[in-house]
This record gives sequence, structure tokens and C-alpha cells, in this order.
Amino acid sequence: MEFDPVLLAPRRAECIAEGYWPDRTINDELDACIAAVPDKLALTAIRVETGEVRRFTYRELGVLADRVAVGLARIGVARNDVVAMQLPNWWQFSVAYLACSRIGAVLNPLMHIFRERELAFMLGHSEAKVLIVPKVFRGFDHEAMARALQSTLPALRRVVVVDGEGPDAFETLLSGPAWEKEPDATGILGGQRPGPDDVTQLMFTSGTTGEPKGVMHSANTLMSNIVPYARRLELTSDDVVLMASPMAHQTGFMYGLMMPILLRGSAVLQDVWEPKKAVETIRAERVSFTMASTPFLTDLTRAVQESGQGVPTLRTFLCAGAPIPGPLVEQARSLLGTKIVSAWGMTETGAVTLIRLDDDDERAVNTDGCPLPGVEVKVVDFAGSPLPAGESGKLLVRSCSNFGGYLRRPQWNGTDAEGWFDTGDLACLDEAGYIRISGRSKDVIIRGGENIPVVEIESLLYRHPAVAQAAIVAYPDERLGERACAVVVPKAGHTLDFAGMVEFMKSQKVALQYVPERLVVRDAMPTTPSGKIQKFRLREMLREGTL
Repeated sequence: MEFDPVLLAPRRAECIAEGYWPDRTINDELDACIAAVPDKLALTAIRVETGEVRRFTYRELGVLADRVAVGLARIGVARNDVVAMQLPNWWQFSVAYLACSRIGAVLNPLMHIFRERELAFMLGHSEAKVLIVPKVFRGFDHEAMARALQSTLPALRRVVVVDGEGPDAFETLLSGPAWEKEPDATGILGGQRPGPDDVTQLMFTSGTTGEPKGVMHSANTLMSNIVPYARRLELTSDDVVLMASPMAHQTGFMYGLMMPILLRGSAVLQDVWEPKKAVETIRAERVSFTMASTPFLTDLTRAVQESGQGVPTLRTFLCAGAPIPGPLVEQARSLLGTKIVSAWGMTETGAVTLIRLDDDDERAVNTDGCPLPGVEVKVVDFAGSPLPAGESGKLLVRSCSNFGGYLRRPQWNGTDAEGWFDTGDLACLDEAGYIRISGRSKDVIIRGGENIPVVEIESLLYRHPAVAQAAIVAYPDERLGERACAVVVPKAGHTLDFAGMVEFMKSQKVALQYVPERLVVRDAMPTTPSGKIQKFRLREMLREGTL
């Protein structure tokens, strides 16, 4: 794969001079851990459904990273090849990324909720050479889906199956043989290591185009965010980080996989969100920090209240992805004894803003934080002129952690000559420099921290033989923040009910989380004089209960 991270070179000199880019890779950080704290517990991976727990010291993690790296080379993976991975938060996820980094391959994490429709595009667009999947996860046969997709993707040479059997099993190909002891292992492990500006991660995000966009990050862009993030949160090598948010999201990847290694700390992975298990894990593993979307905080607070089991070691819970209700902050503070930190960020940037630990709790309720070091934000009107404090407008970000661009779609990079990235979000900035996200100019619904690609789901609805017009809009939900409602005008003589819509969307092989959870059938849509559907009116009508 030829990568074109055109947004990196123009800011390299400044980011190096200012000390924002560390000019190191995850290889350097893992090697430093192995040298300094080889026998420290690095990773604990918990499978909720089976009860399996695996633990690795930094020395053991290093051996496995080398082993899997040579194993990948044995099946044809070379520098700049894309290794796609649709795994939950299992230890194989962490090891596979570290292994890819050893040989200069690029990891493309894929959410386990994706199905044929999303995967066919992402795997084809990235020209992934290898796809690593679980045999079965949460009752779904990922291996069968991957095999079916492989026949349609000429670049996809190998499907590797965790918990699989036979020649394509993860253990057979990668983690079982002591590849690191083979005569040519030293050359493989030393000859293709990437530099800090090489693309190391490719992560897809949904936007207004209706086509997922491949976000390219280097070690410098990722680590220049993680370092100030950890400093603001006062995290150290003594911290134990719980990650139950998917590592196929930037949240899990940057702050659950990479950050503990940079800290020389310890990570605990939980593959299925089960609040009671999380309480048990926090207590048993002495977890001090976690990050997740607001529904996780709601669930954890309720689980502590119902069980009477406290979580005294949990100092900080960082919430992002949806506003945090004031009563929830108060309840969580009281029941958990934990500082609740609000934050905002994107796949393209990592965390952009977060409150400080000494801020009043009200800041977590009323703001999304202030910029990290190395990050600038500004709010402008639609003509590009800066707006005064308190006025809502387009949010622009210029950051050392901004991505390198969208894979093979530089026309969508959304970054001007001065390095300002148009986030597509609306925000207002207060006098103290704290932002509040006030809406989105891009057409995306965020359901429990998961972006729903509205344009794509609408285009699928239009394929239904009964649909004349369709619009997907958000409606508020206490737990998830937002859910998706489909508003449909049927064709003359046709009808559509909720069950029929769901069945049709399933037939399109779309992720279940993307299927609208409510259907409203109308005779007509509110439109502009030019005929464009007025989604803001639909949202208002949903809030008012008149739709």
C-alpha cells in the first residue's frame, strides 16, 4: 500500500522544535519497558463470557510481539502492508499491534460490530493483506463472514482466526511457534522498523460523504497526544488503566493499548461491557483510571449502588462522546468517590480538550474541557471569521496530534494552509478557553459514543421498494445520549412498519447498531423552498413529541 500522509511534513519542524513530537515509536517505548521493568505486570486480559484471564509481564509481552511479528512476515506481511483486525479487547489485539510495529506493517482496527457491507469497503479501500478475526464473538460467526468476504477481495491473502483450528488459527500461524528463535528472526525484526513519521495506524471513521474515511496516524501524532493527556490527568507508572471501550476505537487504542506502555504502567482489558464485572475487576486489579462514554459511567454508578461494593482505587473516570448530566456527576462523585473528567476529541485528533483535575465538577457538566498543550482551537462563523466568546460556530482545531490525512482521499482532508482542521462540529468557547460542543454541522448521530453514518443508512433506506423519502435524525436518550429515528414518506400504495424496516436493514448486512431504533411514517417531510428536507424541524418535532 502506498500511503499519502500529506499533512505531516508541513508541521514536522515546528512540532519537533516545540518538543511536541517525541520522535519515538511504540517499539522504542516497549523496548524501554523491557529494559527498565521487565517483570512488571503489563497486561491483564479478561474474557467476560468465558472467565478466562491472561496476564503478561513486559518481558513476556516483548517476546510475543517479536514472535507474532516474525509469524506475520512468514505469511507475507511486509513494511507498509495493512493488517486488518476485527477483534474485541483481547490480548491478541495488543500483541498484534506491537508485532505490526516491529516490521513496519500498518494496523487497521475494525469494530467487531461491522458486517459485510462496512467491511467490504474498508478492506478493499485499504488493500488489507491479512484479516485477523475471532472465530465466534457474542454468538456471531466472524470466521464465516471473513471467508465469504475474502473471495471478493483480491488483495486479502490470508484470514487468521483467533480460537480457530487448523492452518489458519492465530496460534498455529502466529503465537504458537517460537518464531523469534528462528535464524532469520533478528533480520526480520531489525530490518523493517518504521520511523516516527511513518503511518502506523489506519482507522476508519464515518462522515458526511456516506463513505467511511481512512484516518492515517503516525507514532508522532498519536504519542504527542497521549503524553500531555497523561500529564493533565496526573497518571504515572503506578497507575492501572481499565479499558472496556473497544480498542478498535481511538479511545481504547490510544489510552488503553498505547498509554499504559508509555507510562510503564499496567493495562486491564475487558472484552464485554458488564458493569458488575467491571466493579469486580476494578476492585481486584486495583484500577485507578478508566475512560469510556457516558453510558459506561451510568452503568458503573448503578452497579456500585446496587451491589454496595465500592471502587476506592478508581481516582478518575474520563467521559467523552456525549454530554454528562449534572445529576450523574453528583451521583458518581458520591457513590464512586471518583473525579469525573469531561473531554472531547475525534479519531483524526485524539483528545483535544479535557477539564483539569482541580476544576470544579460543574466544568464536567457544562463544558467539554480546554485544549491540551500543543493544541489550538478556534470558533468561526461560516465565512471563517472568528467569533467572540459565548457564540456558537464551526470548531477548528490545529494540533500536533492532527492526523496525516485520509487514505487516498486527500480532497477530504479539511485542513487549510495554516493547519486548521475543520472538525465538522459546532461549539462555543468561553472566556476561560473551555469549549462546549453545541451541535454538529456534519450529519452524524453519536449513539453511546458510536458514530452512526447517517448518509449511508439513509441511502440504504431509499433502496426499500416502499420508501419515497427518508431521513435519519437523532432523538435524545438518557443512557446512550442519542438514538436514531428513521422518518419515512412511503410511495403511493405502499406501507412500511418497524419490523419490516429492521428486516430490510438486516438483509443489507449493516451493523445492527446502525439500524434505526424508531420509525415514524409521515405523509410529507418539512422542506425548504428548494425541496431539501429540514432535519432540524424533524429533530424539534421529536423533542416536542409532535412527530
